[in-house]
Amino acid sequence: MKKIEAVIKPHKLDEVKEALHALGVSGMTAYEVKGFGRQKGHTEVYRGNEYTVDFVPKIKIEIVVDDDLAPRVEQAIVDAARTEKIGDGKVFTFDCLSAIRIRTGERGSEAL
Repeated sequence: MKKIEAVIKPHKLDEVKEALHALGVSGMTAYEVKGFGRQKGHTEVYRGNEYTVDFVPKIKIEIVVDDDLAPRVEQAIVDAARTEKIGDGKVFTFDCLSAIRIRTGERGSEAL
């Protein structure tokens, strides 16, 4: 199994969710997060004063899938989240050693 984490722009969440649903991904977790990368935040003017916004709002998605589905999930996220502008985000993939469905006790791929 693989755990895929993606950090994307908030307005791309629905497109990513639809792309994953089309692949048969049955579940995911999404968080509202803040962060920055190469874009280093930006400046905003509020009531006549200029402020530096260091942390930009993002969405973090976590998904666990079987090994054979992982490359297609990665590509679906990239395709759906891309705007070709700075700050589009990142996708990270990790080995997932175990999964247990608490309700039934199912383990591994059956727990997904």
